[in-house]
Amino acid sequence: MSLDGFAMEWLGDTAGIVLFFNLVLVAPAAFAAGHAVALTWRPFLQVPFYTALLSALLRFLDYALMGGELVSVGGFLLGWAVQFAVAAFAFRLTRARQMVQQYPWLYRRKGLLGWEERA
Repeated sequence: MSLDGFAMEWLGDTAGIVLFFNLVLVAPAAFAAGHAVALTWRPFLQVPFYTALLSALLRFLDYALMGGELVSVGGFLLGWAVQFAVAAFAFRLTRARQMVQQYPWLYRRKGLLGWEERA
């Protein structure tokens, strides 16, 4: 079975379309969602909910624009995993910056995604 045949059967459209929609169209929105959740000091548990909404949007865009399957569990789960990874990265990046800027006497930056207590 070819890659496109596999993608069509499990993801609801061809592999190229799935990657294009995931990485180019919806990933910036997932980054913005993770950034916004962290920026407003909301808990990380909101990130999976917002990325599930984005994955549903992804399925609709694939259906409306490219004629893919609207209800594709594999496509939804792949989209959700990609969008969740992007949003979680944005959340952690923003939260690390916030902690260091908000509490400079307590924390200092440790790497790209972390912070540590000042000694």
